[in-house]
Amino acid sequence: MLVSQILKTKGDLVFTASPQETVGAAAALLHSRKVGAMVVLEADESIAGILSERDIVRQIAKEGAAALSKPISACMTRDVIFAQPDESVDDLLAKMTDRRIRHLPVARGGRLVGIISIGDLVKYKIQEAQAEADGLKAYIAAG
Repeated sequence: MLVSQILKTKGDLVFTASPQETVGAAAALLHSRKVGAMVVLEADESIAGILSERDIVRQIAKEGAAALSKPISACMTRDVIFAQPDESVDDLLAKMTDRRIRHLPVARGGRLVGIISIGDLVKYKIQEAQAEADGLKAYIAAG
């Protein structure tokens, strides 16, 4: 299955923030939206970075509570790794495992079109394994 097919099922909603918003405000948004990361967009909609729970925890570990009043740009990941709509689930699982990341923004032509989490990929792999098991059970029962 391709990323584009997962986005059709999951939807293309991506929570975003600007680099100037505070880390504290971003943490509150991540909590209220029940997500682990958000894409950071410049005013022109170009992707500036990605902010994850891990980024926030690392910043707090370095600076304590003062980190919460810093701008997102102070702790976001700037070197963003992207997924392409035509990439496969297995390719993304390998990419995420290699780089030890849990979220990949999906871009087409430099524009944000969605976000894929490791949970999205695992959910698909479980569905795939279940469908295969059901198929084998049906084959055995028919034989």
